[in-house]
Parts: sequence; structure tokens; C-alpha cells
Amino acid sequence: MHLENKFTSLQLAIINNQAALYTCACPVHISMQISNLRKLFDYQNTCMDMPAESEVHIKVHQRIAEVTKQAHKLMEQCLDEILDMEGWDKEKLEMPVGTRTRIEAINPS
Repeated sequence: MHLENKFTSLQLAIINNQAALYTCACPVHISMQISNLRKLFDYQNTCMDMPAESEVHIKVHQRIAEVTKQAHKLMEQCLDEILDMEGWDKEKLEMPVGTRTRIEAINPS
């Protein structure tokens, strides 16, 4: 089973670094969940590649992988929409200047 990724692991890390400056770190939480779903999906595929103890064993891992794949797709869609709503530069994956200014005003260096 294959998992389609809208965002690469590097892009998720960049979003995390950018959003860490933001007082509401919602993009970080979403990207962390995407990363966790990818790990869960990979784990299920590893389990399915191992010799099966029973047919139920295979079905359990297949079901978890299927649901994880659906959740992953929804979370990536959610992150994409959040970045649009907040006005991120999606090519550079940079937080909008107005948001950064607001944060700098809250936490002056």
C-alpha cells in the first residue's frame, strides 16, 4: 500500500520552524500529526510484510493502514487550507510578514 504525500518531510519541517514563531502554533500541530500518521502507516506496512500469524492479523493491519491513509489525506488538505487562510507563501513556506510582525511585537528580542 502506498501513501501519497502533498507535503514532503522537509516541507513539514520548514512549516514547523516557521510556525514555531507564531503564538498559535496550529500549523505545527497539524504537520506533527501528518508526520505521526506517516510513521503509523509505515509501521502497518512493515507489519503486513512480516509472516502473518493469521488472516485476522493481516486484516487488522490493512484496516489501520486504510484509515491512516484517509486521515493523512484529510490532515494534509487541512494544512494546505490553513496555510492559504493564514496567507503563507506556499512556494517558500514562509509565514506572512504581518503575522511575524505581530509576534515580534509580543516577544521583542
